[in-house]
Amino acid sequence: MTIYLNGEFMPIEEAKISVLDRGFIFGDGVYEVIPVYSRRAFRLTEHLRRLQHSLDGIRLANPHSDGVWASIINELIARHEAQDQYLYLHITRGVAKRDHAFPNPPVGPTVFMMSNPLLIAPADQLHNGVACITAPDNRWLRCDIKAIALLPNVLLRQIAVDAGCAETILIRSGSNNESSFMTEGAASNIFVVKSGKLFAPPKDNLMLPGITYDVILEIAVANGIPHEVRKIGVAEVFAADELLLTSSTKEVLAITQLDGKPVGTGKPGAMFARLHKLYQDFKRDVMRQNNQ
Repeated sequence: MTIYLNGEFMPIEEAKISVLDRGFIFGDGVYEVIPVYSRRAFRLTEHLRRLQHSLDGIRLANPHSDGVWASIINELIARHEAQDQYLYLHITRGVAKRDHAFPNPPVGPTVFMMSNPLLIAPADQLHNGVACITAPDNRWLRCDIKAIALLPNVLLRQIAVDAGCAETILIRSGSNNESSFMTEGAASNIFVVKSGKLFAPPKDNLMLPGITYDVILEIAVANGIPHEVRKIGVAEVFAADELLLTSSTKEVLAITQLDGKPVGTGKPGAMFARLHKLYQDFKRDVMRQNNQ
């Protein structure tokens, strides 16, 4: 595997990062995951916009312009054989003595990027859906920042693994008289379907603004699918006709079991079938335009 590190492309075996890097010491950094289809980065502008939001959130200057990022990304894609890839991009505040405060004067950031083959969901998951489990959302209050300090997400995702499930759906306790509500998955966004209508939690500080989440809502608008963006109570999640899971690497999956009980009929429903097809069509159209 060839990786990119601080201005150089090199074999991953040769990559070295100081133990004093603030990403290693404090988890002081952000990351981004970008899918690649037919050797073209998908929705690159949107991914770089989200990266900028995360950098702004931790007060770290972006080391590159969008044009430079695109050049680095395209070069890394070209150095790997897979037609479909996913890129992991990681930026930390750099190497400095251990002190919670930002280095003064500032030091240069550490910039790392690698590519792996993008594996699509297996046929049995598309045909049968996946099982999920719920757990309290005990993360911090800036989940809109794609921070590398992912220990809470790691622990929440492991709950799903231990239960033989694909994902953990997170439930945030309400404040004052507000009921508890769903935020997202440990590494995904979650949609609710009820009576033919698609419901999505709002993009706020309690969830990561997913790129695939945005695409699904764009598809809903373009195809006249009834939808609403608002807080979704726990009772609505368990009463759903369908639940959908979305992410850049999983695309769109049906959740057919939640906490050991069937969701709706216990099989992928009509909304999943429609959105899955429309997403594939959307993806093909975007990549066709990129290749023109």
